[in-house]
Amino acid sequence: MAVTGVTAGSLTPAPRKQTLISAYIDFAAAGSSDGWAQQYLPDLMEKEAEIFGNRTISGFLSQVGAEESMTADQVVWSEQGRLHLSYKSCTSVSSTGIITIGLEMDGTASADNHAIRAGDMVLVTDGSATAQCFVTVALPGSDIITVKPYKFANLDAAGIADGSDKSVMVYGSEFVKGSVGRVGANAPAFQSYTNKPIILKDKYEISGSDASQIGWVEVSGEDGQSGYLWYLKAEGDTRARFTDYLEMAMIESVKTTDAFDSAITGAVGAITGTEGLFSAIETRGNQSSGITGVNAATDLAEFDAILAEFDKNGAIEENMMFVNRATALAIDDMLASMNSYGAGGTSYGVFDNEEDMALNLGFSGFRRGSYDFYKSDWKYLNDVATRGGLTDTVNAIRGVVIPAGVSSVYDQQLGKNLKRPFLHVRYRASQTDDRKLKTWTTGSVGATSSDLDAMEVHYLSERCLVVQGANNFMLLN
Repeated sequence: MAVTGVTAGSLTPAPRKQTLISAYIDFAAAGSSDGWAQQYLPDLMEKEAEIFGNRTISGFLSQVGAEESMTADQVVWSEQGRLHLSYKSCTSVSSTGIITIGLEMDGTASADNHAIRAGDMVLVTDGSATAQCFVTVALPGSDIITVKPYKFANLDAAGIADGSDKSVMVYGSEFVKGSVGRVGANAPAFQSYTNKPIILKDKYEISGSDASQIGWVEVSGEDGQSGYLWYLKAEGDTRARFTDYLEMAMIESVKTTDAFDSAITGAVGAITGTEGLFSAIETRGNQSSGITGVNAATDLAEFDAILAEFDKNGAIEENMMFVNRATALAIDDMLASMNSYGAGGTSYGVFDNEEDMALNLGFSGFRRGSYDFYKSDWKYLNDVATRGGLTDTVNAIRGVVIPAGVSSVYDQQLGKNLKRPFLHVRYRASQTDDRKLKTWTTGSVGATSSDLDAMEVHYLSERCLVVQGANNFMLLN
């Protein structure tokens, strides 16, 4: 084997697409007769060094969710509303008992759609005083009600001054003998959500001549490919990267504010985006940055504040935490500090360390209050080629807390209640075409399907993520 014409410093690795002359090392110096023909041949290490370990980051969604097919252009699901009636940001006139209803407790705009009726008993509070009141007037289609305190002449006498930021909660009703029935009826409240799948594509290509070229480096990859044919390695890397993109797109994607035209020539339709995990939690879930005094659960007091947020919502008992390295270590330190011997470094966990025993300084799970948490490092947040390499420290995401188990929701496409994981992927599929992960080969190499002197391997998927009960999720940022 003699490769000539390569000048010093001009070697260019070609790990994916072509076997070029510049990708080979010529051990002979320019103008020299030495090289492969010299008396002492170089020691060629044919095994490719795997210096980054397992380079893929996918696997997160497979641990916490499921996959399910669908045949429509969008998925629609409904989530139940809160059972009890409670409102915030209300404004009161204390002398007359007139209260203007503001927002529902979860922040949804209420206006004149509140469900308080005449005859209800309500608690009215401004944060410093609370009064039990009777609703004397509540007209349909109006955001104004009138209340009368049970124990005081008016709200002012109950210690509730004029102004905004009042809270109102219904706790029952009272009617006198011989009174007529209720005026108006409350219908169960629910919230409907939709998401749209997006199409992801990739392609690998190699010419017919290069496909027959035998490489001199033995390679292996994350998908199990190995051997001396370099292009099998490149195809495997392309597939592995595309598989990662399938998961990363479901995590990072957002919906567009205004749909726009595709930049691809010949494309029909608009780019709309889809709602990924982070976007769903930011829109409908909880964020640690919004909780006073919390910085990604680095001490027990901060973690208790996070638990208080869960108490306000679904209070799912078992939760999984996927965090970056810094947050994982901070949680370990937090738990270790609960040990009376933690300061001396003599004992972590529930065992007694011996002198010839490796000290375990990490925790995989713990229980606090009525909640169980299972902690795991998330490579996606650590790898320098993904989220771990981003320099935006202000909006950095340190982890996510995801409820375990399943939730019951009404599927409008099927017309019935179903139990599904809180987090699952929906992909397009039918008896004709399965688009979960579609792969096909074209060209004249291997599959002779065209006159193109090359092999093209195509990858396609059409999918979206469904985040049910986002109020039970927590984004640590």
